[in-house]
Amino acid sequence: MVSQFIRSQRELPFTYSQTGATKEGDAPSGYYVDHNRTKLGQGTETFQKAVTALQNWKQFDLGWVSIVPSDAAIAVGVVVAVRAHTFGFWSLNACRIVYLVDDEGPVKKFGFAYGTLPDHVECGEERFTIEQHADGSVFYDIFAFSHPRQLLVKTDVPIERRLQRRFVRDSLAAMKRAARPDED
Repeated sequence: MVSQFIRSQRELPFTYSQTGATKEGDAPSGYYVDHNRTKLGQGTETFQKAVTALQNWKQFDLGWVSIVPSDAAIAVGVVVAVRAHTFGFWSLNACRIVYLVDDEGPVKKFGFAYGTLPDHVECGEERFTIEQHADGSVFYDIFAFSHPRQLLVKTDVPIERRLQRRFVRDSLAAMKRAARPDED
């Protein structure tokens, strides 16, 4: 059933015209903008663990939210479903990876952005990056612009915004756990 849902979205267009806008940190007018980041730690080991976690969708391994399929490759054009359990119901929201980030300097970065497809309650784009700065500090960064797309969500924007903040909080915490250095 979920694989059929994903297949049905593969050739559909994005639900917004500003694809790739998160690449430069831009957000088009008319959208809510969210930019959140957390320090994961220091050094190459932390950076590598965080990159591996991002490649394995650990930022979505939240219990109430997950990515399907969980082993989806991080590659441009890959379609995934964000499965969410809210208010006693499960929902699927379709997204396609828009671009990849793989920069060597001066700030080393790895990540990607995905955009919403027609079967998503939101309309917009979200970028997930891991950064290692010259001083060795490692950060997880989420940048997104969105607005409600489906009528039910449009009628209760405060609840929708609360769920977005919950996702960010839980995703930041999940990545902190995933990037924690191994203890001897």
